[in-house]
Amino acid sequence: MNYDIFNGDADGIIALLQLQLANPIESIKITGVKRDIQLMKKITPKAGDNIRVLDISMEKNMPELHDALCVGARVMYVDHHKAGDIPNHANLFAHIDLDANMCTSLIVSNLINKQYHLWAITAAYGDNLFAKADCEADKLGLTELEKSQLKAFGTYINYNGYGSEVADLHFAPEDLFNELLNYKSPLDAINNPESVYYVLEKAYEADMQKAADAKVLHNCETVKVVLLDDAPWARRVSGVLGNDLANQAPTKAHAVLTFNNKGSYTVSVRAPLNNKQGAVDVCSQFATGGGRAAAAGINELPYSEVEALVSALNNYYKR
Repeated sequence: MNYDIFNGDADGIIALLQLQLANPIESIKITGVKRDIQLMKKITPKAGDNIRVLDISMEKNMPELHDALCVGARVMYVDHHKAGDIPNHANLFAHIDLDANMCTSLIVSNLINKQYHLWAITAAYGDNLFAKADCEADKLGLTELEKSQLKAFGTYINYNGYGSEVADLHFAPEDLFNELLNYKSPLDAINNPESVYYVLEKAYEADMQKAADAKVLHNCETVKVVLLDDAPWARRVSGVLGNDLANQAPTKAHAVLTFNNKGSYTVSVRAPLNNKQGAVDVCSQFATGGGRAAAAGINELPYSEVEALVSALNNYYKR
């Protein structure tokens, strides 16, 4: 059996997209909303199975990874999130890069000799790695228009991954992957007026207009924290709004809080763009926190711990 286990955001979807375009195989696909990262729990591997895991923290899936390796499954694991202690096993093929300016799709692109590098650049834009994506785009001689189009596309795909549940999203991640699989280049999709690019563009613009009125819970020289309404549109913009705020004020850390369906807040944290480290260190202080240096989050933050989050952010970034 072949399994493809991937994050439902731009980076996870496009990582798998590149692998499938380069070497199409039939597989069972396991994915979900962006915050649904313990995805290896959703399979029961057997000896001889082939498993590709893309853009989800190895540390958060370690017990299931050990189980898969122990039963004789082969695992290719590609990621840029906090990994923990990577097992030394003959059946594990790990490609982990924790550099703050790296994403899973760029790692994949390097593995396949940059055959579909325009897609990787799109994913990098979606992961808010604007400077890195611009650099890669310039190497290919892309025009300013093409760069802005790829930046928008990556943002839209990433935006689609946020929500408490798949019902919050415009497209289920596997469905979006299948839509994108029709295009060898993101520019092909952009040049097709009937493509998913334009569906997502319209939805994104409508939701971001609503986000302009976000409630500010805290704002100082170091940190800005905002709270969005209890609505599907708010959960959809939680990540891309954090990126947008970070680009507007690159010296500040930002946190975007949204209500979830578990009686708590879901939090997206962005480190300052001019100091892209520490986001995962702050979020890991809380029970359901994790992520990477530049961008991290907390899946379930009790209402009573908001002040603790603000203090943790301030204490870290005032250093």
